[in-house]
Amino acid sequence: MAELSEQQTGEEKQRRRSRKGETRRAEILTAAMRRFAEDGYQNAAIGDIARDVGLSLPGLLHHFPTKVDLLLAILAQRDLESADFIEHYRSDLSGLLKGMVAIFRRNADMIEVVRAFAILNAESLMKDHPAKAWFLARATQMQKDVAATFERAIADGAIDARIDSRAMAAELIAVMDGLQMLWLRDPDRFDMVGGLEAYVGRLLASLSLEG
Repeated sequence: MAELSEQQTGEEKQRRRSRKGETRRAEILTAAMRRFAEDGYQNAAIGDIARDVGLSLPGLLHHFPTKVDLLLAILAQRDLESADFIEHYRSDLSGLLKGMVAIFRRNADMIEVVRAFAILNAESLMKDHPAKAWFLARATQMQKDVAATFERAIADGAIDARIDSRAMAAELIAVMDGLQMLWLRDPDRFDMVGGLEAYVGRLLASLSLEG
């Protein structure tokens, strides 16, 4: 019994350390996104991120050995969110379009996160940027997923078979990116959510889908 009790105590301590570590990692990722939003990835100093969360530099490096590791952890977290969104709406075109408005509405309350990713996206166009491959793969996959939803609607007879699914996917993504950029430049005066909602309403009407 004593041995079992010691084992349970050890397991409980391990769980507490694990939860504490997860909480600390989440705090670091939040601070890093804030720094990336303010300074860009290239200019953000990992030492500043450590100070933002009350850690020494070695303390932060215990969780993320390099700034690249920190960046990749942020991108991996974003990947999960994007995958959940696409999986939820992929089978229904009307639902997908309305879901994108819902995502914009959520993003409107997370301007620092959105700004950080917009900056990282632009920076990733630079040669040898560590996020270059991730953003390229993300853009390619998103176009494929959206186009596939249009193609499914065509196959089901819900929309005109002459519609170019790839062109529609590119148009939709371009509209979203453009509206987001206008909002980031002047969030107090530009209604990003309203802009996308109006566009989606027009698109649904042009496709003869429910508004």
